[in-house]
Amino acid sequence: MGVIDHLSDMFDCSGGHGHSHKKRKQLQTVEIKVKIDCEGCERKVRRAVEGMEGVTQVDIEPKQHKLTVTGYVEPKKVLARVKHRTGKRAEFWPYVPYDVVAHPYAPGVYDRKAPAGYVRNDYNDPRVNQLARMSSTEVRYTTAFSDENTNACSIM
Repeated sequence: MGVIDHLSDMFDCSGGHGHSHKKRKQLQTVEIKVKIDCEGCERKVRRAVEGMEGVTQVDIEPKQHKLTVTGYVEPKKVLARVKHRTGKRAEFWPYVPYDVVAHPYAPGVYDRKAPAGYVRNDYNDPRVNQLARMSSTEVRYTTAFSDENTNACSIM
């Protein structure tokens, strides 16, 4: 809570001493993956979230099947509303730029359905291949005997 918020609460002249303050929602950007095939689907998804209280901006990228909602909203409520109003399967945007991930082409992280330049963000998922979570020391040991490494040790 900032200094100005604290001072405004101290010098509140509204007269209601026993009332509780409602916690303010933060300005958030919610990214959702939802299948958008045509202009009708795009219109349906846009109308589903534009009417929500607190929404300030709605961006849709149909080729990437991506919905971006900006406003004073809760992400879970936005996702639930998209699912309910459109009847489509929706999930939070599961992709991150491949520069962020240590091993972008490891099984479980690389996704052929991902937009160009993106990979799946499954770093904390225990089902993802172990290579995606290896430290640099472990990578050095596993690649020391790799067939793809030209300087690797080969035992015949």
